[in-house]
Amino acid sequence: MIKEEKDRIRKKIWDEMLRRGIAKPPLPPHNRIPNFTGAEKASELLTNLREWKESEVVKINPDSPQKPVRLKALKSGKILIMPTPRIKEGFLLLDPRRISDYGRASTIRGAFKYGRKISLDDLEDLRVDFIVEGSVAVNIFGERLGKGKGYGELEFAVLLEIGAVDRNVPIATTVHEIQVLNERLPQNPYDVPVDYIVTPRKILRAERGERPAGILWDLLDEKKLKEIGILQELKNKKLNL
Repeated sequence: MIKEEKDRIRKKIWDEMLRRGIAKPPLPPHNRIPNFTGAEKASELLTNLREWKESEVVKINPDSPQKPVRLKALKSGKILIMPTPRIKEGFLLLDPRRISDYGRASTIRGAFKYGRKISLDDLEDLRVDFIVEGSVAVNIFGERLGKGKGYGELEFAVLLEIGAVDRNVPIATTVHEIQVLNERLPQNPYDVPVDYIVTPRKILRAERGERPAGILWDLLDEKKLKEIGILQELKNKKLNL
């Protein structure tokens, strides 16, 4: 039931964004974190957050609407951790001191060129102090729906398991106003609520609940475990402790 209800809400948002001309390329917005009119303005507003200004290492999702946020992170001298699509190749580290073209580096293809893949051991030596997620829908309780594959939740859980973040790391999402709902959103035990919702017009502080304490191995899809190398590596590490 939860999955069906989540899918219903996602489709409603995607359809409405397309109908009202809010969705921007890549189109259609369905089955993805939708790019939206005003994404650049939302990214500018996000940089006013104290936690953003004080952060040194940020993790930002690789989707199109968060490209302006990735660009601002690099321009402001922050170390950028970017998960590869579907976490299939783990995480990339982008050091602005070693990048000649921030605009290109903030794209997925450019991140692979200018960034370097980092291992779990590398990640253990980092401290991510701010996270930005993409969303399809979100509410004032911090409840968030991604595109339905669970990668954002897994990324957080991996970083938490290895000590690269703590459970209260500030998490923000940039969205269009139409994506902010008044209703409660169905949530699974592994879903990760956000602290801040940033639209092109305003910043909302969420009244979020508790976050999961790490990877919920019993609920992890075996297919994902096989496809995502760092999950298998992490599980093997734990078994060998």
